[in-house]
Amino acid sequence: MNNVLDIKLKKIDKIYRPGSKVSGNVVINSKDDMSHSGVTIVVEGTVQLQLSSKSVGLFEAFYNSLKPITLMHYTISVTNGGGKFQAGITELPFEFALEPLPNQQLYDTYHGVFVNIQYSIKCDVKRGILSKDLSKTIEFIVEVPSQNKETLMTPTPESMITFNITPDSLVNFKKISKADVPTFKISGGLISAICNINEAFQGHMVIESADTVIKSVELQLVRVETCGCADGYAREVTEIQNIQIADGDIWRNFKIPLYMVFPRLFTCISTAGKTFKIEFEVNLVIMLEDGHLITENFPIKLIR
Repeated sequence: MNNVLDIKLKKIDKIYRPGSKVSGNVVINSKDDMSHSGVTIVVEGTVQLQLSSKSVGLFEAFYNSLKPITLMHYTISVTNGGGKFQAGITELPFEFALEPLPNQQLYDTYHGVFVNIQYSIKCDVKRGILSKDLSKTIEFIVEVPSQNKETLMTPTPESMITFNITPDSLVNFKKISKADVPTFKISGGLISAICNINEAFQGHMVIESADTVIKSVELQLVRVETCGCADGYAREVTEIQNIQIADGDIWRNFKIPLYMVFPRLFTCISTAGKTFKIEFEVNLVIMLEDGHLITENFPIKLIR
């Protein structure tokens, strides 16, 4: 058996909030006695920004604003210098406070396409010249409460955001003239455009009338990632998930519920930094039998 290094956090879900204590153990499992020159832990939180291929080269100023942002960086010595671990399992406790560097703030953990916010713990066990060093890295999750908390009101019929989709309300026609659009009327409502990230996005829709056959109805969650600075910015819209709400030619005047859970890691609270911004939108997509799409866009704000 080779020497095995692991990091075990005391919280199983690995979710922490700013200001809380992060504690755990460095676990070393060795077959024989193992000498070392010291055990250190590096705790780091970074924001990684990148441009899409279509934006590269557009703005020279981007390259300075796209440097990684270090939110936190600690180096902790778990042992007092070198020594020897006995054969078997050795556990070395550690603890640190989840605090940002001066003039920085912590953001939600977020795995996007052009913006990534990650927090990691890396443990290194230094050994002699003839022995291989041991290294292990794990990610932990940071959840930040919204700073400007919006009031999440108890849903009432009066507070619901209503919508009506007709040929006259459409604004973007691709490869088709407005005269060729079939007659239809779709109505519905959303409980709120300000959504608690830990609860589901909810609403309903009704196909009141449609001259053509409907193939399916889908609910699409998209991320809107903006990178850049005052000299210029790149705004990229990409899909996170797509949920089919209905299949086939739906009954007319039938109330169809809209329900979607926000996926962890791939969403975060709506966030704005100096050189980046993360926003979210929901698209209601009605696919017609002839292949045309009717899309209604709803910008939403995620809070915690």
